[in-house]
Amino acid sequence: MQLPGTDEIIDDLAFFDDWEQRYQYIIDLGKHLPGLPETERTPERLVKGCQSNVWLIANQQDGRFQFEVDSDAVIVQGLLALVLAAYNDKSAQAILDFDIDGYFTELDLENHITPTRGNGLRAIVAKIKGMAQAA
Repeated sequence: MQLPGTDEIIDDLAFFDDWEQRYQYIIDLGKHLPGLPETERTPERLVKGCQSNVWLIANQQDGRFQFEVDSDAVIVQGLLALVLAAYNDKSAQAILDFDIDGYFTELDLENHITPTRGNGLRAIVAKIKGMAQAA
């Protein structure tokens, strides 16, 4: 299954009345990510700064980034899906140009996740942006 786009996610989350429903939606998004086999969950692929374990693999094809991600926490897997909706299958310039802070503000995300999850989310974004800058 392909993840919905950022605009669709914003609209979908706005539809729900409370954050319990929104959390469930985010968790369900994460369930659509294929994850990584154990052999791909290597220390060099771990994202530093995350409370949970998060593994990130980036490949480039035809100038566009393809990300594979996995986490050992279901809510974090859902947060990864939100990040992939913004960055997957995009050029390095599109990744750098995307207003991720505006996207997270629109989702009202940082007011509803713990500060450590917020720090982890910023660490994932920083890692992806670093890969885009290096490209």
